[in-house]
Amino acid sequence: MRSSAARAGVVALALVPALASAASVPDKGDTAWMLVSTALVLLMAVPALALFYGGLVRSKNMLSVLMQVFVVFSLVSVLWFAYGYSLAFSAGNAVIGGTDRVFLAGIADPANGTWALASTFSKGVPMYEIVFAVFQATFAAITCCLVVGSLVERIRFSALLVFVVIWFSASYLPIAHMVWYWPGPDAYVVGADAAALDARAGFIWRLGALDFAGGTVVHVNAGIAGLVGAWLVGKRIGYGREALRPHSLTMTMIGASLLWFGWFGFNAGSALEANGTAALAFLNTYLATACAVLSWTAAEWLLKGKPSMLGAASGAVAGLVAITPAAGNVGVAGAFAIGAIAGLVCLWGVTGLKRLLAADDALDVFGVHALGGITGALLTGVFNAPVLGGPGLVTDWVSGATGYPGIAVQLFAQAKAVAITLLWSGTVAFVAYKAADRLVGLRVDEEHEREGLDIRSHGESAYDH
Repeated sequence: MRSSAARAGVVALALVPALASAASVPDKGDTAWMLVSTALVLLMAVPALALFYGGLVRSKNMLSVLMQVFVVFSLVSVLWFAYGYSLAFSAGNAVIGGTDRVFLAGIADPANGTWALASTFSKGVPMYEIVFAVFQATFAAITCCLVVGSLVERIRFSALLVFVVIWFSASYLPIAHMVWYWPGPDAYVVGADAAALDARAGFIWRLGALDFAGGTVVHVNAGIAGLVGAWLVGKRIGYGREALRPHSLTMTMIGASLLWFGWFGFNAGSALEANGTAALAFLNTYLATACAVLSWTAAEWLLKGKPSMLGAASGAVAGLVAITPAAGNVGVAGAFAIGAIAGLVCLWGVTGLKRLLAADDALDVFGVHALGGITGALLTGVFNAPVLGGPGLVTDWVSGATGYPGIAVQLFAQAKAVAITLLWSGTVAFVAYKAADRLVGLRVDEEHEREGLDIRSHGESAYDH
């Protein structure tokens, strides 16, 4: 079974519970790095994503966006530790995990000083499972928050929460399990039945698809769910007839900058160790983002005659999204290319493609996150090639041998992962929105929408007028 060379081809791996002993204690430096990375990913949602989104809406809806992101992040975090972690990252079948870790059962016994351990991407280098569980919680929570951007300024708060519970349970968890769950390198020893071990992995992992930090699991998954929601909730009052301008691009720029900062934990932390792969992912995240800012800005300048702050900020997010599946799976040349291409592709996504889709995807979740995630996922299959500076693949986990199946083969594996995610998430999202509509109604009343959700939904205002 394939995984990314040097270290990792996927973010997560199967957990191998054990008691920490003198012979198998996780490295303190690795543990510290993972805890810092977890905090950085949390910062990406609260406050970074909330500010980025909040600045893009009208002032009468600013507080509602902050509230939606803040509460959705908290809700999903609780669900994750209750049952989500277990269903995503414990043994089950090819689509979903089991119940061994419900409410984090067996993950730690601090009274006796014992802690369950998990594999990293290096043989014989464990990590505390509790650290891995917390790190992955932030991924699940921010993914659900991303969907909010498609629905702002007209979604009923209760409907959003109902949708999130259903979609998180039936889309995020299965996709995470299918893409990231596998037996881990320590299971592959001399004499082991590699085929049997491979059969325990998630369905998409078995296909050989690479996703270092969540191109499919996070961005494509959330992007298509947002688009389905934009279609079903309907367009905002005045959309296409009056200007629905951002009320604070200053807030948006601050949010984008904090996203860039936090994304180092998102991508480099996904190496699960403080090592060379983490350093590569860090560099690629830095570089690809800068390239995307420049390509988006340059194209917008040529097409519209003026470069905009909104465009630069959007370009940064596009670069961050696109490099996510590739961060530790490509070389520096790949980062240059992926960033530059993503800026151009996502600019088209929020202009030309958006018109074709005829959806009021208010904050361009599909155009930036889904399209950027698709771009990055596909280009990972290209620039993982050693001839293009990539690390190639581990082809035999027993011996550690590496190779590469060829661009066409790997690109096809990447395309299958994207297609499965789009179909699965889109279908679940449709059902989840319909369920929310039946239970509480999807959209606020017209009078409430005109007055603004800050006052009508939350009884507060972001600003004193």
